[in-house]
Amino acid sequence: MDEREFSRSGQRASVIGLGTWQLGADWGDVDDKDALAVLEAAAESGVTFFDTADVYGDGRSEETIATFLRGRPDLHVLVATKMGRRVDQVPENYVLDNFRAWNDRSRRNLGVDRVDLVQLHCPPTAVYSSDEVFDALDTLVAEERIAAYGVSVETCDEALTAIARPNVASVQIILNPFRMKPLQRVLPAAREAGVGIIARVPLASGLLSGKYTKDTVFAENDHRTFNRHGEAFDQGETFSGVDYTTGVEAAAEFSALAPEGVTPAQLALAWIAQQPGVTTVIPGARSPEQARANAAAGKLPPLSEETLAAISDLYERRIKKQVELRW
Repeated sequence: MDEREFSRSGQRASVIGLGTWQLGADWGDVDDKDALAVLEAAAESGVTFFDTADVYGDGRSEETIATFLRGRPDLHVLVATKMGRRVDQVPENYVLDNFRAWNDRSRRNLGVDRVDLVQLHCPPTAVYSSDEVFDALDTLVAEERIAAYGVSVETCDEALTAIARPNVASVQIILNPFRMKPLQRVLPAAREAGVGIIARVPLASGLLSGKYTKDTVFAENDHRTFNRHGEAFDQGETFSGVDYTTGVEAAAEFSALAPEGVTPAQLALAWIAQQPGVTTVIPGARSPEQARANAAAGKLPPLSEETLAAISDLYERRIKKQVELRW
C-alpha cells in the first residue's frame, strides 16, 4: 500500500490506517482475541499507521496495540495516540504538568520510551490559540517523550488555527462524503503548510457502509445509541452529525454509486484518499474481514469524474445544510 509523508515530522503512514476506538470502548463489546486479530489483519494488509487514544477503553486500546507489537517486532508501525479527555474540558487543564502525566501513562500503556505522535484530543477551542500549550508540547519533544505532535479537531476553524502553528505535524479531522467542508480551506492550508491530514470517522460511524436501515438497533454501550444528539461528546463524532434517518436514506443513494466489485465502504475510503492533502484515512474495524476490506480500498484505481460528481451532488442535495454551519 502507498505511504504518504507528514512533511513537518518526516514520518510516513499508509494511506489507509487503522482507527482503534472500536478496540477500546463505545462500539459494543470486542474481546482481546478479536482485537488482536484486527490488528494482525490490518498489518498483514499493508497498514502502517495505528491511531488510538488514552481514553479508548481507559487505556485498553493502547495496551492492546502494545501487546500486538511486542509479538511482531518485524513490523514498522507509526502509532499515534491522543491525550486530554481524561479531565474536565477547560483550558486550564491543558498545562505542561498534566501533559507529562498523561504522556507517562500512555508511554506505559504503549510500552515505549517515546511516543511517535501525540495529538491533543479535541480540546476546548481556546486551547488552539494558547502559546503556552504549544510551548508545553515543544517541551515534550525536547524531553524526547514524543517524536512529534498534532491535534484532533471538531471544526474547520480549529483546524486552520492549528495549521498556523509552526510545529504542528498533523491535524485529525472528520472528513468523508457526508462531511466535505474541510475540502474548502483546511486541506489547501494543510498542503501549503506541510501539515499532515488524518481523516477520521471516514464511514460516518458506519452509515456509508450501506448496512444500516432506519430499524437498525445498536447496543446500549455503543455511541451510536447514546450520543446521537451529543449527550456524551460532540454530536459530530456520531454519524458525522447527520440525522440518522437522513443519513440512512442518503447512504442508500451513496451505495448505488459504488463501481462493480467495490463496496460502499471502500468507495467512501477511496474518495477520501483521493482528496489532495489527505495523508491517511483511519477507518475502524471490528473483525479481520473488515480490516482487510478497508485496507483494500487503498489499492483501488482513482475514481471516475462521473462518480466524483455524483458524490458531490448527493452531499449538496441531502447533507450540506445539516453539517456545514456547525463544523
